[in-house]
Amino acid sequence: MVRRKDREITDRAEIEEILDEAMVCRIGLADNGEPYVIPVSFGYEDGAVYIHSAPEGKKIAILERNPRCCVEVDICDQTIQGDRPCSWGMRYRSVIGYGRAAVLGDPAEKRHGLNCIMRHYHGGTHEFSADDIRSVAVIRIGIESMTGKKHD
Repeated sequence: MVRRKDREITDRAEIEEILDEAMVCRIGLADNGEPYVIPVSFGYEDGAVYIHSAPEGKKIAILERNPRCCVEVDICDQTIQGDRPCSWGMRYRSVIGYGRAAVLGDPAEKRHGLNCIMRHYHGGTHEFSADDIRSVAVIRIGIESMTGKKHD
């Protein structure tokens, strides 16, 4: 829920445009009541965020215990100066989404997720060897709800 309704983005196409333009996605996880936020490379397609990871580590361990997560992307491109320190602001567009993560096991699904990430940064599709697929974890976060916000 967005407090400032005058800044809320409700148009799904505009929200997806922000997801397409953003360069970094932050993933928020909960580890036994403790927050854990990490910046990641990502791709977005059909209501899902894809990220990749080493097959083992803190992020994977947390997601195995609790797949609920939050994603955040933003595009901040200008400081708005005010006449007092507390009247300054930022011109931005942002998206926050909530969903459930799944570590993909099927090689075809992993290839799809990796190509989604690659398209986000480079375009096109790429070939991945069997070793590439075995050496990486690909995580699909199915987005259940998403909100956007902007300040022009």
